[in-house]
Amino acid sequence: MKTHDGFLVLGLGLLLAGCAHSRPGSDWVALFPEEGVPEGWVVRAWNDVRNPAEGGPVWKVQDGVLTGGEPRGSWLLSEREYGDFILEFEFKLGERGNSGCALRAPLQGDPAFDGLELQMADFRYNPEAKDSELTGGLYRAVAPLKQAYRPTEWNRYRIECRGPRVNVELNGEPILDVNLDDQTASVKRHDGTDAPPLKDRPRRGHIGFQELSRDGSHVAIRNARIRVLE
Repeated sequence: MKTHDGFLVLGLGLLLAGCAHSRPGSDWVALFPEEGVPEGWVVRAWNDVRNPAEGGPVWKVQDGVLTGGEPRGSWLLSEREYGDFILEFEFKLGERGNSGCALRAPLQGDPAFDGLELQMADFRYNPEAKDSELTGGLYRAVAPLKQAYRPTEWNRYRIECRGPRVNVELNGEPILDVNLDDQTASVKRHDGTDAPPLKDRPRRGHIGFQELSRDGSHVAIRNARIRVLE
């Protein structure tokens, strides 16, 4: 009888655990759950991710906050590829802060032009920047509907990539609602050559974060999590 009761209690516990796991939202995955150098990520050059970053910068998590290392000019990219997903995270920049979030990027070329880069940049980094080059823009391609960035404060992105649709909220404000299939204009790379229009960019690839800040400041990332929709 005791053995039977034991199995009954165990079975009940497993059932409850299964129910808890299946609750809505339980399939979110934390991207940086541990302190130290993130596992499952690679560091690459800011302008061509097929190459290692110059100077060997080290990205690491301390007290739950991810930061890029010196020297400036690197991407931290996931080893895993993603297609349709929801990505949420908080970020903070210094007064000369410049970063970006790579979406569906290949492991070659520049994520800003060969994948998608959702920009994260303080206006003081480049006072002459276009709206599409500031926070909330798909770099040099689509400007945000409004500028909801809060300088030197924690900001929160919610990014949903589902097929050709890219929807972004910044600090709870809808700032992008883009159908990539409609984006037929070419975009100029840094060297002046044409990059593929957004409609021709990959629909599956790597996610990541860029460190391109000046004056010794670093982008800070926390509470990053992803929910795969596939």
